[in-house]
Amino acid sequence: MNGILYFSSTGNSLYMAQRLREQVGGEIRYIPKYDGDGSEFDELFLVTPIYSYGMPAHVYDLLPRLDKSKTLTVIQNYGGMACGADYLLYRYATKCGLSVKGVYKMKMPENFTLTFTVPKFYLNAALKKADKRIDDIIQKIKRGESAVPKERKTREEKYLKNKSNWHLIGRGFSVTDDCTQCGKCVSVCPSDNIEFTNGKIVFHDKCVACLGCYHRCPSKAIVYGKKRKKDRYVNPNVDESQIGKDI
Repeated sequence: MNGILYFSSTGNSLYMAQRLREQVGGEIRYIPKYDGDGSEFDELFLVTPIYSYGMPAHVYDLLPRLDKSKTLTVIQNYGGMACGADYLLYRYATKCGLSVKGVYKMKMPENFTLTFTVPKFYLNAALKKADKRIDDIIQKIKRGESAVPKERKTREEKYLKNKSNWHLIGRGFSVTDDCTQCGKCVSVCPSDNIEFTNGKIVFHDKCVACLGCYHRCPSKAIVYGKKRKKDRYVNPNVDESQIGKDI
C-alpha cells in the first residue's frame, strides 16, 4: 500500500493528495500528526507546499526520520516563485539517505497573503488549471518518467534564515471583536501555537507560518499587524473539515 504524506493549511496539498490517491491508491496521512517512519507502506509520496523557496518546518523535520529502504516521490505546489525549491528538497532528502524517485512541482493559488490581496482572476485561473496540472504529473509518475531535478542555484541560505524566523510571525497576530471564541484556530494550528486562556486567544512563539488559523477563522477575526484585510482562501475543491486529518 502507498503512503501519501501531506502538509496543508488551506487545502491545496490535500486536494493534490486526494487526486493522487484516486489514481495510485493508498492512505493519506497528515504530517504534523504522523509519528511513523513510513515503514508500514510499500512506497512513499510526499505532497507539500513550497515555503520561502524551501519546505514547511514539519516537512523538513519529517525527511530525516523516514525509512531509508522506501522510495519517495515528491509533489510540491507554489503560489509565487519556486526558485529552485525542488532541487533544494531533493538535495536535502538525499543527504538524509532517502531514495528519491522524483520531485514534481506545480502552481496553485497563493495563500501567503498577510500583506497583500491576490486578485480573484488569478486564484480562479490557477484553480481552473489545477486538475490538468496534477493529472499530468500523476500520469508521469505512473509511466515511471524520471523527474530528478537538475542541479541548480537555490535560495537555501534565505530559506533557512526565514525558517528560523517564522516563529516571530505569531507575534503579529491578534483577534478583533468579531471573535466568537469558537476555538477553531486552536484546533487547526499544526504547532500548538494558539491557546484559549482566561477568555482570550493567545498566540505564542511556535508559529510555522502556515496561516491556517488566519484563513480558516469562521469570523475572519484573526488579523495580522495593523491590516484589517477580509479576503481569505480555502481550496474550494476540498472538504475544509478534512484539512489536517488522515483520510
